Amino acid sequence: MIVKKVFSYPLTIFYYLLFGLNLLFFHLIQVFCHRLLGYAAHKKSVDWLNFLLLRCLNLLGTRFVFSNPFEMPQKGPLIIVSNHQSTYDIPPIIWYFRKYHPKFISKSTLGSGIPSVSYNLRHGGSVLIDRRKSNSALKKIKGFGQQVQKNQWSAIIFPEGTRSKDGQTNKFYSNGLMTLFEQIPDATVIALSINNSWRLAQYRYFPIPLGIKVRFKVQSISKLRDKDPKALFLELEQLISRGVQDN
Repeated sequence: MIVKKVFSYPLTIFYYLLFGLNLLFFHLIQVFCHRLLGYAAHKKSVDWLNFLLLRCLNLLGTRFVFSNPFEMPQKGPLIIVSNHQSTYDIPPIIWYFRKYHPKFISKSTLGSGIPSVSYNLRHGGSVLIDRRKSNSALKKIKGFGQQVQKNQWSAIIFPEGTRSKDGQTNKFYSNGLMTLFEQIPDATVIALSINNSWRLAQYRYFPIPLGIKVRFKVQSISKLRDKDPKALFLELEQLISRGVQDN
């Protein structure tokens, strides 16, 4: 273990170099696509950015395993409900659900200062909220839900509200998710559990441990119209929490 951690330092430095170059390069690509070619081209550039970010993590021996025993719908809208363990939850979700145009509810501080990431959050259809201003945040989530319904996109929400630092699932908060339920009545709701992503951040992202296996598993797929929203919320929390504990 000591030897492995020693090697993780230079490899993490190399990883961050490639990671940063990808963000800078694709920031320029995104600006070009968004301003001159439109939504479809911009989305495609974001898809490939996240594919390459996954490949960068592979250099550290990180493996992403995605399992889904259910049949996915042919199109959206979707509401993807998941636990949240690290910033590295995001690229796999974007890549694996790329057919469904994944959009995020994200904190407002991420809307500036990060090449590629901030630009996509501002211009790619996601919504930026300040959780300290609950009324304003819910109003923005409402408008976001309406856009997802209209465009048949996917809304990704982490109801814990913050990342788990030890892999244990935190309490789910209902306001944001219930608002999405109201605004996206045609949604297919996906319960997604994430395991071991927190280990990538256990040393505050430096170094990143080598050889981590991160698991994503779809725990259920439900048509929102077939469920009572309050009962569905409790069901999602239980399924996702159990999915995390089982691994």
